[in-house]
Amino acid sequence: MNLFDLKGKTVLITGGYGYLGGAMATGLSQYQANVCVLARSESKFREAFGSDADQFSFIPCDIADATSIKSAVTIAAENHGSIDVLINNAMYCRGNDPLGISDEDWEFSVDGVINSVYRCIREVAPIMKQQASGSIINISSMYGIVAPDFAAYENAPSSLNPPHYGAGKAAVIQMTKYYAQLLGPQNVRVNCISPGPFPNPDTQRNQSFISALGERTSLGRIGRPEELVGAAVYLASHASSYVTGQNLVVDGGWTVT
Repeated sequence: MNLFDLKGKTVLITGGYGYLGGAMATGLSQYQANVCVLARSESKFREAFGSDADQFSFIPCDIADATSIKSAVTIAAENHGSIDVLINNAMYCRGNDPLGISDEDWEFSVDGVINSVYRCIREVAPIMKQQASGSIINISSMYGIVAPDFAAYENAPSSLNPPHYGAGKAAVIQMTKYYAQLLGPQNVRVNCISPGPFPNPDTQRNQSFISALGERTSLGRIGRPEELVGAAVYLASHASSYVTGQNLVVDGGWTVT
């Protein structure tokens, strides 16, 4: 038995054409999953994957809109007959001045980091309960576990992770535990992945900042997007059949001390 085989499994991944989401979607597809990318823009989806776009299913979805999420989940279930895995990857956030975030930006960001995850779980969980099987994978962050090392951001203040982001990601970890306990009796597993320093290509242009991030990890470097694939495949597959309520930290050792 291939413990990591995902053949015939339907995987929904929100924000599945972004920097990290695209890597996970590609990796899951390579393990023969039916990957449905839930996102807002089909043109950006096709631009991101190019000639490989046809190996995925694109389903329009705005995680800020409960009706949009419900429609996307319904389409996926009707088209594929089941929903075996949900990866809550997408989020939205704005404002990063720790003492200058407006009430509106704070509420917007909390909605984008944590409320959106709840909305997606709410729509998928009943289907998985009826199937008596499923895996929900929430994407958190090392900043849901530890505070930023502010010295690392001295030369890149615009890249500072703000407090509402970290608080929301900590809430994602707790929500993971909550729903693992609630849905466990129906054989639905709920786990979390907390990436460490995986700065996007634009951010990587600041070499001094990238060096500062790398120096704070045990491995001495930032992460590559494809290095999240193993964690996603593991939690999506039978290999983790007795794992639920856990937070798998993929951070190069940033949080070991």
